[in-house]
Amino acid sequence: MSKFLKALALGTTLAAFPLMASGAAAGDIDAGQKVFKKCTACHAVGDGAKNKVGPQLNDVFGRAAGGLDGYKYSKAMIKAGEDGIVWDDESLSAYLKKPKEFIKGTKMAFAGLRKDADLDNVIAYLATYSSAAATGEDTSSAPAATAPETVVARAAAVTSLRDGGIYGIGRVALPEEIAAWDIDIRPDGLGLPEGSGTVADGEVLYTDNCAVCHGDFGEAVGRWPVLAGGHDTLTEDRPEKTIGSYWPYLSTVYDYVRRAMPFGNARSLSDDDVYAITAYLLYLNDLVDDEDFELSKANFLEVRLPNEDNFIPDDRLDEVHYAEKGEPCMTDCKPGPVEITMRARILDVTPDSGDDDAAAVGAVD
Repeated sequence: MSKFLKALALGTTLAAFPLMASGAAAGDIDAGQKVFKKCTACHAVGDGAKNKVGPQLNDVFGRAAGGLDGYKYSKAMIKAGEDGIVWDDESLSAYLKKPKEFIKGTKMAFAGLRKDADLDNVIAYLATYSSAAATGEDTSSAPAATAPETVVARAAAVTSLRDGGIYGIGRVALPEEIAAWDIDIRPDGLGLPEGSGTVADGEVLYTDNCAVCHGDFGEAVGRWPVLAGGHDTLTEDRPEKTIGSYWPYLSTVYDYVRRAMPFGNARSLSDDDVYAITAYLLYLNDLVDDEDFELSKANFLEVRLPNEDNFIPDDRLDEVHYAEKGEPCMTDCKPGPVEITMRARILDVTPDSGDDDAAAVGAVD
């Protein structure tokens, strides 16, 4: 065992309670909950938390590194636990600040938290879900699960609004409910919200919310999707389909980021945030070259992606069998034997930890 690990293990053994109490007590739990949003793509904590790409973090205080049953850790993380690392205020702070430096060989792709305040706050937040973390703090500000009575009351309220209908169930959706779902953005700009965001602002937002999976420059971490590059690769055997090389419309970028990102914390970005991240993605793909470039509803349609002209309209409504309600040909439709001209590859772009290969490239500790 190295001198550093021996010292850390000895300090943990002799002073575990003070270490757990000091930093966690100094942090702001509510602020820590916001910081933890950066982690939700890979980790869960709280009632019903399950392992995701990374392990669930309930009762992480007092747990040996690599010690959660049922999660497949990296060899480096397991060895760290065998060498005496136990998660407490000090070890968590060191790991979350520079993961790959603290445990060399960890699979966690996250670059680390830069601000000491963020470290203190997120540790204080995690402590509210760890019985071993005796912080002495009032944890009433920690998120509480919705009481079953509340859920039942809400369900009853909805049931009481039933309008009848053919089957006597359900009700007509309220205008505000429809509006909450009706957020799609069309290529012609219909649906774009008011707002704007610069490349410079987008870089900060991207680093905090996207880089952990997609890389600092859109190059991707492990098997997460690549977002930038790939120019002139579409005719190759393994084309790199990125925003700059393949996607047809910028509206798709905005719509997807707004609707589904960050992974695990969708719909948490403001409209201005999405404009800024979209602007930064244009910058990463060399489609704009000015860090002061501001994308907004006013200039959105001026930006055209390079591969737009290679997409064709969906003309299935004009297809003869559909338009004339005719019967499509099902046998002997083409003279000569059937020939296989192309084979599709399985594109599994969402990493998981289901097997050794996936764990090696897509998991985190």
